[in-house]
Amino acid sequence: MNIIVYAIPFFVLAIVLELLYGWIKQRNTYRLNDSISSLSLGVLSQGRRFVTLGIGAYVYHLITVYFSLPLMDASQWYTWVLAMVIYDFFYYWLHRMGHERTILWAAHVAHHQSEDYNLTTALRQTSTGFLLGWVFFIPMYFLGIPAEVVVTVGAINLVYQFWVHTEHVPKLGWYEWIFVTPSNHRVHHAQNDCYMDRNYGGLFILWDRLFGTFQEELEKEPAVFGIRGALKSWNPIKALTHVYVEMFQDSWHTAHWRDKIKVWFSRTGWRPADVAMRFPREKTDLSQFERYDPKVPPLVAIYGFFQLVFVALLLNLMQTNELAYWHGFAGWGVLLTTAVTTAFWLEGRPAEKNVNWEFLRLAAVVSILVVAGPSGDDVGNLLFATSYGAVNLSFLWFLSRKKHATGSVPAV
Repeated sequence: MNIIVYAIPFFVLAIVLELLYGWIKQRNTYRLNDSISSLSLGVLSQGRRFVTLGIGAYVYHLITVYFSLPLMDASQWYTWVLAMVIYDFFYYWLHRMGHERTILWAAHVAHHQSEDYNLTTALRQTSTGFLLGWVFFIPMYFLGIPAEVVVTVGAINLVYQFWVHTEHVPKLGWYEWIFVTPSNHRVHHAQNDCYMDRNYGGLFILWDRLFGTFQEELEKEPAVFGIRGALKSWNPIKALTHVYVEMFQDSWHTAHWRDKIKVWFSRTGWRPADVAMRFPREKTDLSQFERYDPKVPPLVAIYGFFQLVFVALLLNLMQTNELAYWHGFAGWGVLLTTAVTTAFWLEGRPAEKNVNWEFLRLAAVVSILVVAGPSGDDVGNLLFATSYGAVNLSFLWFLSRKKHATGSVPAV
């Protein structure tokens, strides 16, 4: 059972309630452009399973069959409690190394790029964590914890973390000493000097207290959210790859062979001296910090939301049907290209630069939905594809007109 999929309606309801609460309290923590960016990355993360081959799962299988201790009884409550605690312990170290080693930070950074802090930030997930993250949980399979228990407690751990991504919940007394809370997780997402690289626990904050990485949220030090090397883009490809690109560039440009290798395994922030001198990177000055917030016409904002709804519906269609690998791959390609072109609009690029790309994307999208869907002759697929195409063409017609190419939309 995929707990994450079943939790999605709860996620959506909670986001709506937080948004309404913020409006009522006159402390709105949402911007439409940032939320669309975060949710698009979440959709891509959920769709990633259609294009990856699951090497980690195969390694887990081999360990369970040939090397593990006798399997624990999944019907006993203590197996689940033990698995929950052990999983969070290894999650702590994965999360900590994800901040302290560049190659792991490259996968995790997408979750921290948002300069807002709300429940959509929780769903801003990476699509590249599968490359190395699975290695940290190998000991659980050696210990004989059944695979279904590991997967389930991992999903529960992730669902728990959803609610702590909010600015509206204050400190919670004694609960702060044991569990991860909104207060101590706000610290984790902050880029203030005193908050950097702290509070890594997923469920329990005890690991941070035990291993010296705990930092309490301070009243005199409001959290400034985001990363020091601000992304300044809504493009999901850039969001998912920019640290990998930077590592490759540093490795390519340095003159020293040892540094060419060290770049990939160094502590986060380290760069070869010769490269840092020739190609300095700008870091955020928090005293002059301004959130990335390009202004766009209201119709563009509506169009961005429309595309977010579309990719969410398409992902649901993909998840509820048995797809051949190449059909799933094509579907994920549609999710990605739609998210990218939507980002172009939300970044305020001139309409004439976007429209041609949009027509090419739209032709491909409709073709894939009709031909490569779960069943090409399905009337529902055809209706979905043609309806999307018609609405999208109407949007593009209006967006391409000059009088809609200027203006602004307030933060939402």
